[in-house]
Amino acid sequence: MTQVLRRRANDIVPVPFPVMIADIGGTNARLAVLPDTHSKLRPFPTVQTAEYDGFAQAADAAVLDATAMMPRALLIALAGPLRDGPMKLTNASWVIDPAKLLHELHLETVIVFNDFEALSLSLPALEGDQIVQIGAGTAEPRQPRVVLGPGTGLGVAALVYGDQSYTPLAGEGGHTTMGPVTKRDLEIWPHLEGRGGRVSGECLLSGDGLVRIFRAVAAVEGVDPTACGVGADVTTRADQGDPVAREAVMLFLGYLGRLSGDLALVFMAKGGVYIAGGIPPRLAHYFEASAFRAEFEAKAPHEALMARIPTFLVTEPRPAVAGLATFATMPERFAIDLSGRRFDRTPA
Repeated sequence: MTQVLRRRANDIVPVPFPVMIADIGGTNARLAVLPDTHSKLRPFPTVQTAEYDGFAQAADAAVLDATAMMPRALLIALAGPLRDGPMKLTNASWVIDPAKLLHELHLETVIVFNDFEALSLSLPALEGDQIVQIGAGTAEPRQPRVVLGPGTGLGVAALVYGDQSYTPLAGEGGHTTMGPVTKRDLEIWPHLEGRGGRVSGECLLSGDGLVRIFRAVAAVEGVDPTACGVGADVTTRADQGDPVAREAVMLFLGYLGRLSGDLALVFMAKGGVYIAGGIPPRLAHYFEASAFRAEFEAKAPHEALMARIPTFLVTEPRPAVAGLATFATMPERFAIDLSGRRFDRTPA
């Protein structure tokens, strides 16, 4: 009987060590080096994307100038859709050209991932103080998982299991359209600043989204809508007892639960829905009092199904880096088509 080759051989070829790992978001680039398969991951300081002209300059300053280890491979996760050729980040000015990075950083291999695809690779291993469960529900093993994360933008990915391996599904689910549901939504929706004529998930569930919600509530309540310029201003005022800021935070978490529930239904995510990103951990003390879980479960006629699906807050500070480290050490554990995004230097 002819054996069926289920995966391309190149998709599970080990990467050469040491491996540099980079998770690049709209604001921050998180960096680490994995010396070999048996060593601990060595983290390096997070850098601001705005402070460097490109990734090569940031990697030189933050990693290569700070260690004698010379990485032979780079696993790099980008906040944006993957495409052939140079790739521009959605919410930052950097352009990532994998073929160019091979030569600029003297590497043998570069593999490119979507940032939330990389984060999803960490989900099966998250445990203990790396996650906090929100509400009820029990994760079923080997069932689909979903992760979404409000930060500079809104990332979304899923992880599914089959044929003894995990497959990440990266997408741009953060740009799906959101609509009003409650009476309060109908009051504030006309005051929301959309993008391209509509209100997307990212318009509400990002740092700018928190400000948009604050301004819409402020407009309805007749108070100064310009009091908060960034998301941190809203959370600070909410912690200080400002009623408009507190309502904005509560609405933000309710909308996060609403979209999380929609995604759970799309993927039948009985393995759980994970909330990551830079913003949610700062709002951890508001989750219990918010409508997050109620909005998550309010999916008639499937309320009973939704009540059984667990939701988790990811408290691991660098989950995408951890996910790529797992891929580096055990590529055979994941079924990922690397055609068009694995770049190997041609021997001279």
